[in-house]
Amino acid sequence: MRALGRILTFTRSLTPSYLVIVAASVFTSAAALATPFITGALTNTIVENMRTGAPVSDSVHAVVLGMLAYLGIGLASIAATAIGGLVGDVMSERMRAMLSTRYFDHLLRLPQSYFDEELTGTVVSRLDRSIVTITEFAKVFANQFLSTLITTGAILVILAVYAWPIAVLLALIVPVYIWLTSLTSRRWQRLENRKNEQVDLARGRFAEVIGQIRVVASFVQGPREANRFDERFTSVVTTSVSQSRHWHGMDALRNVVLTTVFATMLGIVFVMTAQGNLSLGDLVVLVQLLAMAVTPVMMMSWFIDASQRAVAGSRDYFEVMSLPPDPALERADDASDEPLEPVPGAPAVEFSGVTFHYEGGADAVRDVSFTVGVGERVALVSESGGGKSTLISLLLGLYEPTEGEILLFGRPIETLSRATLRRAIGVVFQEPQLFSGTVAENIGYAESEPDLERIAVAAARANVTEFVERLPDGFDTIIGERGLKLSGGQRQRVAVARAAFKDAPVLVLDEATSALDTRSERLVQEGLDELMVGRSSLIVAHRLSTIASVDRIVTLRDGTVDEIGAPAALAVSGGLYEELLTLQRSGTKADRKRLKDHGLRL
Repeated sequence: MRALGRILTFTRSLTPSYLVIVAASVFTSAAALATPFITGALTNTIVENMRTGAPVSDSVHAVVLGMLAYLGIGLASIAATAIGGLVGDVMSERMRAMLSTRYFDHLLRLPQSYFDEELTGTVVSRLDRSIVTITEFAKVFANQFLSTLITTGAILVILAVYAWPIAVLLALIVPVYIWLTSLTSRRWQRLENRKNEQVDLARGRFAEVIGQIRVVASFVQGPREANRFDERFTSVVTTSVSQSRHWHGMDALRNVVLTTVFATMLGIVFVMTAQGNLSLGDLVVLVQLLAMAVTPVMMMSWFIDASQRAVAGSRDYFEVMSLPPDPALERADDASDEPLEPVPGAPAVEFSGVTFHYEGGADAVRDVSFTVGVGERVALVSESGGGKSTLISLLLGLYEPTEGEILLFGRPIETLSRATLRRAIGVVFQEPQLFSGTVAENIGYAESEPDLERIAVAAARANVTEFVERLPDGFDTIIGERGLKLSGGQRQRVAVARAAFKDAPVLVLDEATSALDTRSERLVQEGLDELMVGRSSLIVAHRLSTIASVDRIVTLRDGTVDEIGAPAALAVSGGLYEELLTLQRSGTKADRKRLKDHGLRL
């Protein structure tokens, strides 16, 4: 119950709904309990009238009054049930919305390392499985179980007044039944966690395969992926067989004990009536009360089953919610609009003694120091895995340096909110990473209500207008998930236009043309050249030809700075850049292979 209590605490803003549901449940329980007493009173009246020889009309009159009371209570109970059900349904949906939005908001605040280790499908599966399980249980509990539990408790009190031995038996059987169920639930929980793990892995792979369906199809791996998916769910079925056999076997044992005890209680009622300790009306009342009590107690296993699923779901949910957010987002309000105030004379970007390693790994970069002056174009060159993308991730605040510091216009980035930092940096990634909306929505993504004229200007600067005019709906054309309705070059030009629309003073180009054909590269490069005018640019390139016109080059070897200088100077310095240029100019097959091994292209 601690997990369920945690859910209630987490959703305490729904307290008014909870109170209405409790009030409706109490009323419907009281109405249900009134029925046996009306029936018992009528029984006693009719028996007494028959014994004394009273007119039949007296009995008829009593019956009419009893039926009117029954009708009035029944109608009021129907109204209370409807109100409670309505509030319960709305409450569960509000709970789902609340838990979902908080989950999503928390995910957006987690450090990048979390997403590096989790499959996207697994993250989505938790949202689906955990939250739906919790809210469905809350809905059923509100609409059914709460009134049942209240009714059972009231029956126990009433039985204690009429026949204490029966009340004692009922008071004993409930905790015994729960104890027997708890013996079952430990193994059930272990098996349920095993099932959840397999389902999350299956859904994670499902999302991954669907997102890369072209690769799966082109490599003819559909059957293999389907078999893997089937294996996951076959494992779930196998676990469910063991889980169900264990649960229902124990459930049968519990119900045998329960049936025996209720048979004993009925026997006691009839014996006490035969002995004259209970009237015939009392007999009717107690038999109906016992009939009302046996159903909820026998449903206890189903209730506990549902609650265990909710507990298992809440455990996964709160496991994610308990993860610490990105420390940088904790230090400053990420929604802040604080302006970036440059330090006079400071470079646009400065790396000072920066060292960083991913969790559990060796240093990815060590003691890196260089600057990007205001309006300067600086290129990062290294072999594959040399630390270029790591430096970009550090600049964007996706990770924090292990040692050293990074300054933006003279301000240490750890003193800036992440919103302020990232608003000052425009990025064009190697993968365009577009959304499934329209061309205009993707270009204007930096603002919630983008100006259409600015979108058109940005599109023109990035050579987007050239192909947008041929689309069926122009800028309002839906481009599909990840922009799959566009070609690779068109997607990249939209990404360049997105950065142009953002109009940030610092521009980061992370291998923005490495995956394009020659024509697409030329069109994208034209857009990039236009975009870099007047901006401080940090460029990561796989093609050395794309950085021939930069102001300076920083070469990295094994995560450390090898050389810094103008392209012309480094071309004859005998360092890494000259070595790579020599390989690029060579026409031999061996040298082309060596260049490829360095992670570069001609």
